[in-house]
Amino acid sequence: MKKIKGIILAGGKGTRLYPLTKVTNKHLLPIAGEPMIYYPLRSLTSAGIKDIMIITGVEHSSGITSMLGSGKENGCNITYRVQDRPDGIGGALKLCKDFVGDSSCVVILGDNIFKEDLQKHINTFQAGTDDCMLFFKRVPDPRRYGVGIFDDDKLLEVEEKPDKPKTNLACVGIYFYTNEVFDVVDQVKPSGRGEYEVTSINNVFVKNGKCSYAILDDWWSDAGTMNSYHKTNRAIFEDGGGG
Repeated sequence: MKKIKGIILAGGKGTRLYPLTKVTNKHLLPIAGEPMIYYPLRSLTSAGIKDIMIITGVEHSSGITSMLGSGKENGCNITYRVQDRPDGIGGALKLCKDFVGDSSCVVILGDNIFKEDLQKHINTFQAGTDDCMLFFKRVPDPRRYGVGIFDDDKLLEVEEKPDKPKTNLACVGIYFYTNEVFDVVDQVKPSGRGEYEVTSINNVFVKNGKCSYAILDDWWSDAGTMNSYHKTNRAIFEDGGGG
């Protein structure tokens, strides 16, 4: 049984939500009456994950720590690290190596909000032998995301933001990894924009036959753009989750 820790990636400058993010971290923006970061945090704690690391950027990092503190009010133990270089999700993961240790981890992008109960997927991952588990959701605009390419039920590749997507299954910002991910991150070369891309990391596991996947049944949204931020607020209010 793999021990599981949680990681929330809450860095970045939030440029796609500017000027809302001029004086605050985007993950503190309200979603239906609560700070955005409460949603991924609750997804982890409701699945029984109590040891959580939050990676934030230099800009407005004090707001995150002031809001969440030690994690006691949310029933968890929070550790913080600051990602002071724009080197992508892989760069953020490198900061988590000592925290994860010999455990496995659930990584959630802080602007990904979903209703899916993670517990059943964690149970599957813990009982299996794969080092990575990815999640996909059918979307109307797959060109915005990494897109899954399949042969029947076999995942062949995740293609990053393709001009002509082969499917409408977007790889969402929820990733399960064993601590093998830190060896994989070291193998991956930075992209042209200087980032260690999560799609490159995930494709190493796919190529090595060590990646499983699931398709989300329930609602999911990436609240990182003005349009999706508005839709996320509206969806949660309509679902009865707003104050």
